[in-house]
Amino acid sequence: MNLLELTKKRYSCRNYQSKAVEQEKLDYVLECVRMAPSAVNRQPWRFRIISSEEGRQKLCQCYNREWITTAPTIIMASILHDEEWVRSDGKHHGDIDIAIAVEHLCLAAAEQGLGTCWVCNFDKERCHQLFHIDEPEEVAVLIPIGYAADQPKEKNRKPMNEICKCD
Repeated sequence: MNLLELTKKRYSCRNYQSKAVEQEKLDYVLECVRMAPSAVNRQPWRFRIISSEEGRQKLCQCYNREWITTAPTIIMASILHDEEWVRSDGKHHGDIDIAIAVEHLCLAAAEQGLGTCWVCNFDKERCHQLFHIDEPEEVAVLIPIGYAADQPKEKNRKPMNEICKCD
């Protein structure tokens, strides 16, 4: 499958089968994350794999939506602020770096027949408390991953002329 087909296949899955993700598929997805580029190659990230019932229940205290409980695994993606590159004007690039790595994760998962969803609307402070995460690490994204139990809806995308300007 080419990249355009893969990007069309990937969607925000919000209902998962109970089937566990095979370790070899998870390893493949995480290797794709490891290969993601980052500013000055700092790789200022940490990915925690949450598959235990206890861990998943803790995450449900941080993001109280019923659908996330269907995911057999949730990946917690954090920025390591003490490792991120800072541009000369003070712009921190950890948020950009984690976004690149997470999208590598989502595309690799789609290639492997797995569903994912970016979850950014969660209680970060509660997450840090329950998982004993201290500054300068910041949990930025939760990514449920597993076999989809729903079907993707048609993607509503802006036309090219609204997103791309040529001079």
